[in-house]
Amino acid sequence: MSKKRRHEDHEEHIDESWLIPYADLMTLLLALFIVLYSMNAVDTKKFEDLSNAFSLALSSGQGIMDMPSVIEKGPDADQENGGSKDDNDSIAEKEEQLTEKEVQELLDKSQVELSKLKEELDTYIAGNGLSTSLETSLNMSQLVITIRDNALFDSAEATVNSDGKKLAISIANMLDDYPDFNIIVAGHTDNTPIRNSEFSSNWDLSVMRAVRFMDIMLTNKNLDPKRFNAGGYGEYHPVVENDTAENKAKNRRVEISIVHNYIDENKLQSLSVTQ
Repeated sequence: MSKKRRHEDHEEHIDESWLIPYADLMTLLLALFIVLYSMNAVDTKKFEDLSNAFSLALSSGQGIMDMPSVIEKGPDADQENGGSKDDNDSIAEKEEQLTEKEVQELLDKSQVELSKLKEELDTYIAGNGLSTSLETSLNMSQLVITIRDNALFDSAEATVNSDGKKLAISIANMLDDYPDFNIIVAGHTDNTPIRNSEFSSNWDLSVMRAVRFMDIMLTNKNLDPKRFNAGGYGEYHPVVENDTAENKAKNRRVEISIVHNYIDENKLQSLSVTQ
């Protein structure tokens, strides 16, 4: 009896080493389910983070459950934050549509005001016999007043003559009633090179002509200088070819562009393309 008891005391235990690969298998399955879950709504950044964490876990011997969470949010989190990605995109699209509608309303209002100003200018031009020197054109974004250089300056000069001063003051007085408009004064020349003691190029001449005309307009103290801008384009924006004396005279000009200051030019261009 004592020998039998001694044999039972030294009986070997059951081998439990199989639990280690079993635990590894469970870890891999859990990782697979997490990957499948995250791929339900593809997010490149999250997927890369998850892939990196998964690789790190396999190479370092750490389990997935030991790694910090790389899934920042799922469908439930989207709902907590105010809706899914598709819902947010839909809201953003509606907001953009409303913005375009507002731009269209402002554009319509601008057209009415610019049309009224054009009528005033055309009446002034006809009443003063200036139809050969001045013309107006209106498009969906601005009113442009084009003035031949011979109505404002002597040849190769930037000093505004007496008739030009009267014209600048008259235009400025009309703009008193339109405080919501910005004014851009631009000078242009023909392609005949100029080089004298005052101007080294057509650039110089075109810029100074625009500035001098703008200076006369701003003698009207009711106008805000912040609304004004002046620039020169030299010979590089002709309206016709510089192949005859008559065409060159058309290219030598000062243009006053009147643009409503509440119109976003980027949205306006985008809107005009769709119309």
